[in-house]
Amino acid sequence: MSTEQEQVLELVKRREKARIGGGQKRIDAQHAKGKLTARERIALLLDEGSFEEFDMFVEHRCTNFGMEKETYSGDGVVTGCGTIDGRLVYLYSQDFTVYGGSLSETMSLKICKMMDQAMKMGAPIIGINDSGGARIQEGVNALAGYAEIFQRNILASGVVPQISAIFGPCAGGAVYSPALTDFIVMKKDSSYMFLTGPKVVKTVTGEDVTQEQLGGASVHTTKSGVAQFAVPTEEEGLSLIRKLISYIPQNNMEEAPLVACTDPIERQEVSLDTIIPESPNKPYDMYEVVKAIVDNGEYLDVQGAFAPNIITAFARFNGMSVGIVANQPKYLAGVLDINASRKAARFVRFCDAFNIPLVTLVDVPGFLPGTAQEYGAVILHGAKLLYAYGEATVPKITVTLRKSYGGAYCVMSSKHLRGDLNYAWPSAEIAVMGAQGAIEVLYGKEIAAAENPQEVANQKATEYVDKFANPYNAAKYGYIDDVILPKNTRFRIIRALQQLSTKKLVNPAKKHDNLPL
Repeated sequence: MSTEQEQVLELVKRREKARIGGGQKRIDAQHAKGKLTARERIALLLDEGSFEEFDMFVEHRCTNFGMEKETYSGDGVVTGCGTIDGRLVYLYSQDFTVYGGSLSETMSLKICKMMDQAMKMGAPIIGINDSGGARIQEGVNALAGYAEIFQRNILASGVVPQISAIFGPCAGGAVYSPALTDFIVMKKDSSYMFLTGPKVVKTVTGEDVTQEQLGGASVHTTKSGVAQFAVPTEEEGLSLIRKLISYIPQNNMEEAPLVACTDPIERQEVSLDTIIPESPNKPYDMYEVVKAIVDNGEYLDVQGAFAPNIITAFARFNGMSVGIVANQPKYLAGVLDINASRKAARFVRFCDAFNIPLVTLVDVPGFLPGTAQEYGAVILHGAKLLYAYGEATVPKITVTLRKSYGGAYCVMSSKHLRGDLNYAWPSAEIAVMGAQGAIEVLYGKEIAAAENPQEVANQKATEYVDKFANPYNAAKYGYIDDVILPKNTRFRIIRALQQLSTKKLVNPAKKHDNLPL
């Protein structure tokens, strides 16, 4: 056998050894837990045959606690690039079969190298997390590795999209990298995120809590709002990431991909003419409106289980990606509160960072009252959404369907926050408050002194409704650009998007803003 043949065989052997990570026994253990391996996840996520791996032969450098006696090629993470629907992405996938996927100095160097490359190429970064945390044997070097990754997450924010998949443990300092990314997908029942584990919680606070109760997918998608998506299987999670990528651009200098549209632009949706109930206090489902107006009724609901009083979703109009923000009258009457404000503000800022136009569907009775909201700083959180809309320079189209009261009117992409085209349905009511509250303020004394208080109250309420329970008062001042037929909403939004496609707007030069956090 020639030297060249021996060298080729040596390479083949090294590759085979690297590909089995911690060995077949640990791979079997991973499968027994219902989890895929790092490489299986990559194969499912990327277009077939597109993966190019970096740093397959990297090994750790630690000599503490006898670590030098056991090394694995790749050192617990698979990094590289590939394509999703033909578009370049960079990614890493932690390998739980090697030291429980724990982060070493060399693992962090591999991840940082991949992130640096993604920034140079202007391509999305996807991280698949399945790790026991920092590699204790490496001490501060492992912690330094985390901080190096965090720094890159920060610099990449708003430059390239960043998506995290949590398919196993993600605890301690490890949680901050996903928290700094744009979207987090968690698998139900086998993934969790928390800063301090159940044992520490028990020691410090006396609470008995399981990993799932402390930081499982249901916790972070319904209570904390840390994660946007919870999926029953890893396969569905990876498919979801592919779908998410289809709505967003490669980087902040590009537009989202344009998709061929088979849904007629001028399609009328007659059902919308009667969707608003006769009673102003009766709910309806805003998802039905969204489904009726977007291309082929298809949309990707973002963070749907958290703060369901507001909807945030990606969809398309005539093949163009948009971000939809909509009040949901079916839940808490569509009122704005702390969580709804946080959720929508983050979504608006993502869309603005990545050149995705915003379509806002308004039916909002105001902000949720009460001490819990005020003590929880609803003022600051509401200001985040207000700030996000006011800061956004992408095309902004607003349609008011029914109620738009008080400060919530201002916040929901009003004309005064540089809304480009603001439409209203004939059923729209734009006022400081509803009729009942208004007449108490305006005519309280007069009603109380009247011989027949109820009759006077009804009369005054009718006068107020006549004045404000329609969109024409706002239209009179130019705050509404046009009153449109509900069935034509899809066509009018598409026309508006076409008109606004050349929009140019730049905010004042500054080092960075100081939004209310």
